[in-house]
Amino acid sequence: MPNSTKYIFVTGGVSSSLGKGIISASLAKLLQSRGYCATIQKFDPYLNVDPGTMNPYEHGECYVTNDGAETDLDLGHYERFLNVPTSQANNVTTGRIYQTVINKEREGAYLGKTVQVIPHITDEIKRRMKLLGDSGNFDFVITELGGTVGDIESLPYVESVRQLKWELGGNSLVIHLTLVPYLSAAGELKTKPTQHSVKTLLEYGVQPDILVCRTERHLPQDLRKKIALFCNVTTNAVIESIDAESIYDVPILMMKEQLDKVVLSKLKLPLKQDPDLVNWKDFLGKLKNPVHEIDIAAVGKYIELKDAYKSISEAFIHAGVSNETKVNVKWISSESLTAENVADKLKGFSGILVAPGFGDRGIEGKIATVKFARENKIPFLGICLGMQCAVIEFGRNVLGLKDAHSTEMNPDTMNPVIALMEEQKKITAKGGTMRLGEFPCNLKKASKAASVYNKTAIKERHRHRYEFNNSYLSKYEDAGMTASGINPEGNFVEIVEIKDHPWFIGVQFHPEYKSTVESPHPLFVKFIKASLG
Repeated sequence: MPNSTKYIFVTGGVSSSLGKGIISASLAKLLQSRGYCATIQKFDPYLNVDPGTMNPYEHGECYVTNDGAETDLDLGHYERFLNVPTSQANNVTTGRIYQTVINKEREGAYLGKTVQVIPHITDEIKRRMKLLGDSGNFDFVITELGGTVGDIESLPYVESVRQLKWELGGNSLVIHLTLVPYLSAAGELKTKPTQHSVKTLLEYGVQPDILVCRTERHLPQDLRKKIALFCNVTTNAVIESIDAESIYDVPILMMKEQLDKVVLSKLKLPLKQDPDLVNWKDFLGKLKNPVHEIDIAAVGKYIELKDAYKSISEAFIHAGVSNETKVNVKWISSESLTAENVADKLKGFSGILVAPGFGDRGIEGKIATVKFARENKIPFLGICLGMQCAVIEFGRNVLGLKDAHSTEMNPDTMNPVIALMEEQKKITAKGGTMRLGEFPCNLKKASKAASVYNKTAIKERHRHRYEFNNSYLSKYEDAGMTASGINPEGNFVEIVEIKDHPWFIGVQFHPEYKSTVESPHPLFVKFIKASLG
């Protein structure tokens, strides 16, 4: 039987940050709720091989998949909406495309031919675009193209879509996301930017089938007709995407606009069933009508950029809904905290989280934060570097190892309580060389961690180089900091907790990557519950 996968390409025009990722995830959610199997992939036009080596200020958070791919943060949205894990295949950059083509050329795969953007680069892009569909596991593959139409770096992707649309015939369609700005001086919405954006797309040989118009005011019917007329689409294919209170409202708004119905009708597919969004609506109801409200301090060093800790922010939303609680997360710069001012800056918070990160900037502020949470019995969650700070703080202030540190920050410390893994010592390249992806972890019976997860064997995602130094383990355990989670393969300490504290847990992995609307992460859920108490 021939592969019947349908391909949907989502492009953007006029401006970046219009929400292609959220529209793609919302459409996939609607198709999924009708009984179809959908996946989403992101093609990024930059030349980095992956976002792993990029500064969060440049790119926001680097999201890690189960198979250890360092990817774009939009993959986090895909997983949070669909509750289905993504993989290496779901995020491709121009850097990776060129790397593959150049490697093939070096191996002689092109038989001495001149290697060119067309056909060699576009062929590799098309191969990657069809990879997930070729597996036969999906009814729909939704491909989000990063950047905006008209960018020089996006051209090979748009050209690949033009070729694929031709090759796939009726099995593909293009959704173009565009902006309809409101000019307050004129008191009206303007369609010209959308017309120009579609015209640019047409110059490259791609006719969009559906237009999603991002707007802050409702699109009246006469404007929809005007856009349809100028852009060669049917009026029902002009979809309004109005600014929403929360990203979780967008699937419901797209259902009202009948985006999924228009897609299925254009691809000549049955509606199957009415969208089953009972759980989603229940989640939204609790999100908007919380019973409780608490303030959580989150201490990190990239606080000016909200996307740097995107998955943590969303995990707090999921955990808040699970506890029927509005969680007000106040991000505090670790650089602004000192032993002298920490009590003043952190007073009044119900719980404290120390965020992940790299490097020594702001590290002493994080350590001061841990000390404050430990001594004042405030519920505490430390993630990755946050756990390592908890270990350093305990070493210094409980065990009396005054220079306890991580060899990442101080290579010459006499007490390297956090140190580089043996297999990491010889590595000089930065990209993709950390401990990445999903690893098993065994939890000690009767530990706080085991009660959080309600089981003793878990799997969590990692992104780090440095580990707890096991030669100090017995000292820590004797003094009251327990290693309650151990990786069985390398005997690495994955979770630490303090016995005589209401709720103090540090984890070496990133629980936030696995939190979704349907499956909020238990660590965040129990952390909020403890903070409420």
